[in-house]
Amino acid sequence: MQQLPPHKRRGGGGGRGGSAEGGDEGFCLNLCRQRPVPGQEQPASAQKLHSPDGERGSGPGSASELMPFGDRDEVGAPKWLGAPLAPAWGPAGVPGSKAVAPGKAGYGAPATAACPGALSTAEAPVVPEAEDSALPAWMRLYFYGMHGITLDVLISSAQGFLHSPDLKMLGFSTPYHCLLHSLTQFALEKVYLQRRRCPSTFAFNFLLYPSAHLGLQTLVGKALLLISHGGRQLGEAAPGTLDLALQYLLAVYYSQVFLKRFLRLRYRRPQPQQPWRGPPPLSGPGTTATPSSGRPRPRGAGVFGGAPKQGLPDLLRFLFFGMHGFLDEIFFTFFFNLLGQEDGTINGHTSLWSFFMYGSCSFVVEKLYFYLHYSRGWGTCKRIPIYILFIYTWELSWGLGLRMCGGCSWDYSHYPLNFMGLITLMYLPGWIFLSFYQDLLSNVLWRVQYIPAK
Repeated sequence: MQQLPPHKRRGGGGGRGGSAEGGDEGFCLNLCRQRPVPGQEQPASAQKLHSPDGERGSGPGSASELMPFGDRDEVGAPKWLGAPLAPAWGPAGVPGSKAVAPGKAGYGAPATAACPGALSTAEAPVVPEAEDSALPAWMRLYFYGMHGITLDVLISSAQGFLHSPDLKMLGFSTPYHCLLHSLTQFALEKVYLQRRRCPSTFAFNFLLYPSAHLGLQTLVGKALLLISHGGRQLGEAAPGTLDLALQYLLAVYYSQVFLKRFLRLRYRRPQPQQPWRGPPPLSGPGTTATPSSGRPRPRGAGVFGGAPKQGLPDLLRFLFFGMHGFLDEIFFTFFFNLLGQEDGTINGHTSLWSFFMYGSCSFVVEKLYFYLHYSRGWGTCKRIPIYILFIYTWELSWGLGLRMCGGCSWDYSHYPLNFMGLITLMYLPGWIFLSFYQDLLSNVLWRVQYIPAK
């Protein structure tokens, strides 16, 4: 029988992990890494491995490889070897990182590799803080135009009621007025922001700002005459005393009431969220993908905590939706009348009651949107029929109530597919469009906050 060379013999002194003395029994690598029996005489090399003060080995047969689990502390690291080995995993994109299948995490792999719950805090995406700033310019122009149309409707409705009492309370305006109100109030905002440079607050609020307001409104009146009449009636008389007094009161209202509160609105701009790709999902059988797999989360889920709990107070939201109702009806009736008349003197009209109708209806529809979208997870196609059903019910209820007191301003009896002349399916496409637009408005409005005065 051929003898093995000394370096291949099991008990040889030159073998891997063998003793320095050639006559001992040697020490071979035990894959089970069992703890040595106390009191049992061990080879010199093994004694060195198990002694904290002993000489540490290096290379493939080093102490880090031969150390049994018995000499490890609670977290699995050797008591005398210092820091544990580097984990066998890492975030995606790091060279050398790899995933560990469940049930196969061994020595050298982190304990959390087989327990994905321990990574929940690391896998959760960090939500960036949102910064508060002034309303964007486009949003201020939008508010100014809508607010200007509201004042037009209120003033014309009051003038009409004083001249001829009618519970329909009709008011008038045009899209041209909306555009000019947006531009003039945006310019007057710049004037208002210079109030601290004036040495006298009284002089600014009751002389300088009203003068700038009256001058711009006079130019606006001339521009409206030019647009509405094609320049044929530009020789009309100058505004009367009552008109000037009304414009002066409006200027004081803007400087002392509206702008003081409107400029306290702040818009929360969310920082762009950088998707952090954590450890890859476990690939073993019977496992499911974790949230760190890079899939986009549903809108609003996990970012702002479900249904919004911030934004404008309910009263301000109601006022916004009421003014937006005026805006909707003025634009709709203006373009509707534009198709049937050719004299060029066309106005949009609405009723003072529309403010309460649209304000309350949109307020409830917004609550439905928050509940159905964020709490129930309903998509747009499932929410729109609920909106339409509520809108038609609301319009019918208000129509019946206003008709009893003679204040109903609409009648659809000449339209097909109408019910009692109060609702009609001819306007169904318009209501569907406004329902879509309502969701967009709600998503913008709950990022607007009102900062009260200190």
